Amino acid sequence: MAELAGVSVRTLHHYDEIGLVRPSARTAAGYRAYSAGDVERLREVLAYRRLGFGLREIADLVDDPATDAVAHLHRLRGLLLEQRDRADAMVTAIDTELRARAMGIRTTSEEQLRMFGGAQLYESIGSAYPATRRTEPRIAARVWDALGDARTVLNVGAGTGSYEPPDRDVTAVEPSAVMRALRPAGAAPCVAATAERLPFEDQSFDAAMAFSTVHHWHDPIAGLREMRRVARRVVVFTHDASDAGWRQRFWLSRDYLPEVAGLVAGRPSVDQLARAIGARLEPVLIPWDCADGFFEAHWRRPEAYLDEHVRRAVSVWTRVGPEAEQRAVSGLRDDLSSGQWAERNRDLIDLDAAELGLRLLVA
Repeated sequence: MAELAGVSVRTLHHYDEIGLVRPSARTAAGYRAYSAGDVERLREVLAYRRLGFGLREIADLVDDPATDAVAHLHRLRGLLLEQRDRADAMVTAIDTELRARAMGIRTTSEEQLRMFGGAQLYESIGSAYPATRRTEPRIAARVWDALGDARTVLNVGAGTGSYEPPDRDVTAVEPSAVMRALRPAGAAPCVAATAERLPFEDQSFDAAMAFSTVHHWHDPIAGLREMRRVARRVVVFTHDASDAGWRQRFWLSRDYLPEVAGLVAGRPSVDQLARAIGARLEPVLIPWDCADGFFEAHWRRPEAYLDEHVRRAVSVWTRVGPEAEQRAVSGLRDDLSSGQWAERNRDLIDLDAAELGLRLLVA
């Protein structure tokens, strides 16, 4: 077992002694005998350990009765993707400095340290939020209406505070220090925590909301169940990432950025998310002049995607990587100049709002 798992026998003994991975049986000679279930648990423990979790944190994760093996795999996959994104961001920063040094340019101390501080996804996109990510009042009205008569509201993955209802008692949850720092003065009090482990007692709030954040969670289903645990009503704004709902319907992902398919591969579908908390699905149309610059917002204003500031406030562009981004921007610029984009999307020109797979989950 130690040889297969790539750990020492002493490590297995230690896990047994502290109750983290206890073998189900002993042989007549006294050797530890591991069942298939024991092996699965060990696999999860070692995966979390190699991602940097402490043993106490791992014990809480693997002992969570609401998380099965499949949910653990989804969570581990999300953690590994996040780790990959951080590594990719650092590689990009290093390449930039190498090019600068090859030209005899020395980077400043601040720029050198930013290589590490900017590797986190939200840390790298958060500074662009105030300029391009604002509350769209027509979509906000849909969200606030779905909250019903709730007086106390928990905003999970709250970011800078957009879409928080001004006439309710709001508590925010946001894991990113940069996002918390960007929240305006007078915003709702904000707790540093993740959706999967909300630090509140059962039924603490009338309603819990999450706006355009579920796709960033390590374990979306676990996060939604946590929202359901702490609130009597749940309202979630997200998107249908299927071919019919988003990838093939939206011209940007269909014609210029097919890499988005890889970002959502293996993630729970919007139907699975809804079933997890018994929610109904409601389509949300995007107005042509949408004030909030999320990924699909500029569907009738394609020139906006040529703007670096617009792209930097949307996580998709960071996650697909600089090569895919530049290829997509170059292709779009060429098609706008030639008239090809207008010809291909002439059915959009006269629309006031578009159905591009955005959904409200209401439970």
